[in-house]
Amino acid sequence: MPQADPLLPDVIAIAENAGRAILDVYHGDFGVEQKADDSPLTAADLVAHRVIAAGLRELTPDWPQLSEEGADIDAATRHGWSRYWLIDPLDGTKEFIKRNGQFTVNIALIEDGVPVLGVVHAPELDSTWSAAPRAGATKREADGSQRALSVATVDPARPRVLVSSSHRTPEVDALLTRMPDFEPVAMGSSLKFCLIAEGEADFYPRLGPTSEWDTGAAHAVLTAAGGEVVELTGNPLRYNQRDGLLNPHFLAFGDTRHDWRQYLD
Repeated sequence: MPQADPLLPDVIAIAENAGRAILDVYHGDFGVEQKADDSPLTAADLVAHRVIAAGLRELTPDWPQLSEEGADIDAATRHGWSRYWLIDPLDGTKEFIKRNGQFTVNIALIEDGVPVLGVVHAPELDSTWSAAPRAGATKREADGSQRALSVATVDPARPRVLVSSSHRTPEVDALLTRMPDFEPVAMGSSLKFCLIAEGEADFYPRLGPTSEWDTGAAHAVLTAAGGEVVELTGNPLRYNQRDGLLNPHFLAFGDTRHDWRQYLD
């Protein structure tokens, strides 16, 4: 059975192929539909889903896939999977519609509830973050250069805190009042995790709804760079453990020596 690391170059290529298909839509005129949960849907979501699903089927034909645009799989079936692909073909559809470039393609490999491989590709930024067990966490810049990623040591007197561009909640605002002076950093989609992995931010409290495909790939990148993603209990965030596909509230951070849970009510 293939292991995660040798698959990484192929998964990166699949994500970047999906990104090119997304940009064909992004740089044209596109309509916006509303899904049953009132979240937006564009042609880019669907074309990226098709590109990724086909690419992964060719790469690992026997491995299940769970995608935002193909999530109608019952919990009993999912819970029988020990290994599967977790996909968000277009994370940050609201950012896509705003045309601010802060949207990504997310592909993760989940094994026994843990993201062991992750690729986050930002098509408009032409950058790719990736991680696998022996490969560590890496970023490919728009100029083609690559660099290894490592989280930063936090300045506890002024941590850099990521706030969502589209999903700010009263619970997060209340948490921020319990923090010392902090530097707010605004960013959309799974790029928030990637900024922490790069050492450009320190803390991302998410006290609102997310789905598992929103976080899996970037979670893998952040942990490979030395950070953590934990539930409010302090336990690691895990996948495919619940009947539904919504994550519990979580904290993502770089410097694991700092007590980030102290800011919870």
